[in-house]
Amino acid sequence: MPSAILSIDQGTTSSRAIVFDLRGQIIATAQTEFEQIYPKAGWVEHDAAGIYRDTVQVCRDALKKAGIEAAELAGCGITNQRETTVVWDRNTGEPIHNAIVWQDRRTAERCAELAKAKGKPETDAWLGAKTGLLLDPYFSATKIAWILDQVDGARDRAEAGELAFGTIDSWLIYKLTGGERHVTDAGNAARTNLYNIVDGAWDDELCDFFSVPKAMLPQVLDSVAEFGTIGEEILGAPVTIGGVAGDQQAATIGQACFAPGMVKNTYGTGCFMVQNIGEQFVASEHRLLTTIAYQFDGKATYALEGSIFIAGAAVQWLRDALKIIDAAPDTQALAESLDDNDGVYLVPAFAGLGAPYWDPDARAAVLGLTRGSGIAHFARAALESVCYQTRDLMDAMRADAGEPKELRVDGGMVVNDWLCQFQADMLGVDVVRPKVTETTALGAAYLAGLQAGVFSGLDEVADLWAEAKRFERKASADDADARYAGWQDAVARVRTNKD
Repeated sequence: MPSAILSIDQGTTSSRAIVFDLRGQIIATAQTEFEQIYPKAGWVEHDAAGIYRDTVQVCRDALKKAGIEAAELAGCGITNQRETTVVWDRNTGEPIHNAIVWQDRRTAERCAELAKAKGKPETDAWLGAKTGLLLDPYFSATKIAWILDQVDGARDRAEAGELAFGTIDSWLIYKLTGGERHVTDAGNAARTNLYNIVDGAWDDELCDFFSVPKAMLPQVLDSVAEFGTIGEEILGAPVTIGGVAGDQQAATIGQACFAPGMVKNTYGTGCFMVQNIGEQFVASEHRLLTTIAYQFDGKATYALEGSIFIAGAAVQWLRDALKIIDAAPDTQALAESLDDNDGVYLVPAFAGLGAPYWDPDARAAVLGLTRGSGIAHFARAALESVCYQTRDLMDAMRADAGEPKELRVDGGMVVNDWLCQFQADMLGVDVVRPKVTETTALGAAYLAGLQAGVFSGLDEVADLWAEAKRFERKASADDADARYAGWQDAVARVRTNKD
């Protein structure tokens, strides 16, 4: 009898494998960080082949730690950093270029060129009606075209069907199945700017617009499906890949946000707020994205999403670039050491600004420094910036879909009580931390469990969700608004687009 589910959580800065029991509790975890490659300012790449090797190793390590053989697994779920683009040779299985990461801004100029014919607002409206997205370097389409145009002969080979494109889930499945399966799920496909989320298909007009050969694209499956089988030689026994979701979709599932109006926010390298809006496609009127939250039996459930490009990455910047902290948890004590931010704001636009600004050319700044400013101010400003950006998203979401009852939070940063409390103060909405905060990996495990028949349906999954701690607003609304006004002024100073 199966006793566990393996979840692969391939993120922006690390690859992890987590073994869950059949009630969604963690048995064992293995993780490894990998290199971030910065060829030029605003460019971010990963070694896709290295990511695959790391993924195999952490899976083996997690199973060993858990004392479980692969034959005892009910299945495997995969969740992944989204939009990150891999193009590989179908015959050799080798990438033709480093993966271009979702944070990468190299195609900003190309996006501007594409917008010239219709104008940016008109182009965004056209794209939004098909994809729920905007014209921005964030998404996969312009990254694919860049690779085809930069690698000698790549475009001709792609047209001939010799090259394959995939987001990281698709790349891992291809490798784990020995090249037998070139597939993705609807949620990941929805992040490419090539997939029509209303019609549920790759779109010829979009492929032509972005100059991406349709022959490169993977087959699109439901979030729960038979994606393929991990080869016996990899883990010691064949294992079915039964569930796939991009990281934010997986976290939405792990947080059991199955009813329209429920909202979760994941605090990782970036920060992503997702609100379930049900089975009808609705376009945002406040520069959020509409995306596919999950898809079962060919029917999509949609969500509004706000994307923050830099959240935990701002803390990594303090640690790795400025070297003013030794580890991320140090920020809580530093923030608590101050009674006020003393007017110091960090706008972490290291990769431009995401929703609701969509300004790829904005750059980071620290404002309000005085002779009295020190390390604690930088640490507090980094944490506050995440909460202010989240309020940007929440205010847009309120305008689109009404007031949420609560905000369910997850991700590595939410172990920080100071951050959670400041977030509740800033939003005026209860912030709720679940008992299992690894909700991204958990969501992928739930999908695999649904495919294997471990769980009967979403109601059973929802019953497994449990609250660990609730943070209610303590600061006054006036105080929160005053601090937020300072943030808005700081953002205005770095923005290059003022629309």
